[in-house]
Amino acid sequence: MANINEKICIIGAGPAGLSAAMYLEQKGYFNYTILEKEDHVGGKCHSPHYNGRRYEMGAIMGVPSYYAVHDVEEFCGITHDGPKLNRNYKNLKGKVIEPFEPKKNPLKIPRLLKMRKQLKVFGELLETKYKGYDVNGHRGVAEGRYDGYAVTPGREKISGENPNLKDLALPFKEFCELNGVELVQDIWIGPFTSFGYGYFDEIPAAYVLKYLDFQTTMNFVKVNLWTWKEGTQYIWECLNEKLRNRARLNSDISSVERHDGKVFVTVNDEVEVYDKIIVTAPLQFLPNYFDATEEEKELFSKIDYERYDVLAVETKPENHPEISYYIFDNMTPERYGHLMVYYRRWKDSVDQVITTYALRNHRGKRTYKTSACKKIVLKDLEAMGNAASKVVNEKNWYYFPHVFTEDYAAGWYDKVEAMQGMNGTYYAGEIMSFGDMDETAEYSRELVDRFF
Repeated sequence: MANINEKICIIGAGPAGLSAAMYLEQKGYFNYTILEKEDHVGGKCHSPHYNGRRYEMGAIMGVPSYYAVHDVEEFCGITHDGPKLNRNYKNLKGKVIEPFEPKKNPLKIPRLLKMRKQLKVFGELLETKYKGYDVNGHRGVAEGRYDGYAVTPGREKISGENPNLKDLALPFKEFCELNGVELVQDIWIGPFTSFGYGYFDEIPAAYVLKYLDFQTTMNFVKVNLWTWKEGTQYIWECLNEKLRNRARLNSDISSVERHDGKVFVTVNDEVEVYDKIIVTAPLQFLPNYFDATEEEKELFSKIDYERYDVLAVETKPENHPEISYYIFDNMTPERYGHLMVYYRRWKDSVDQVITTYALRNHRGKRTYKTSACKKIVLKDLEAMGNAASKVVNEKNWYYFPHVFTEDYAAGWYDKVEAMQGMNGTYYAGEIMSFGDMDETAEYSRELVDRFF
């Protein structure tokens, strides 16, 4: 039976941790503490100020199917009131192109028509052959099961058997080839690889499709996007203000020990005692400060992550882009380290920064140093005709923790899920679902529903 008076520690005040607190409150749990090591909340939703306006160094946007984010909006009394985003495309020489417009690409008409046909087939396959593919989280997928909540406004509880779901462990490239829809990668790559989530020849299809389910992808294609005037960080700042117990910032956790039915957390050199702990911080590093079990050490050592670098740069007025641009030619494994997309957030002024995005790693290849990647990106920006005059901010993100095909297929997620609640410990955050703010918040909702 649930004990709403349990003392609960939540590690991390990003979307996963703060939303876990919100959902706990909604179930009557108020005896919780959120510990955050940084001096601000929001995690990868990071929106600094520049000349009186905020820009995005992390998450940029949402879509109408971000139901957990909408839960937060309703809880806080806010809405998505930001600038309308749009984009265009350039080739490697900086020439504006329209890759999906047949009239502009007569030589590509056969490929574009084939892609559209495959897109229709793909949508049907996902609804039939891969029923349950879009359920939040990964529980049961490697065993050919789905168990969770539907991606609908009502988020109905659904479960079932579907052996075809085992295919989701394949790299997305192989998954598409298996199903004869390899050209849909041209559509999915924009909101996936350029957003820092890796390359289709290495990332399991499960991650791609749980983030970019069919309806979410179509929202990106149609530019049916949500933004927030004060940035994505504002969502989580508002939630932190609204919660009964605000996050304790600058919390340095040096150790977590679990014994005698309690959890002992040493934070800023003081020991605090809890009944349960929810970890939304990166599980890859949990053994560094937890009394980790051998199973925790083994499983969490399998986690890898993307090295995703973001620059905020000024340009001279004559070099400022009139819109955001995607560079598809730089979204291939052969061009890792190069500029994939750059964003202009506000239409009404050139007195703003633009932000650039690049991945500097690929499995089996050397990882570029941050300094080397920065040089490549700035050179690419110059080739695009939008040379930077000054770098005003940069972030080198620990991004999109994940496991690879062999561990996914071997049941990594079911093994971790089987540990939920052991030693009073619960695992949430990016690795348990996906790296975007809605998936992590949605997983926290499900975690609270299942165990509290």
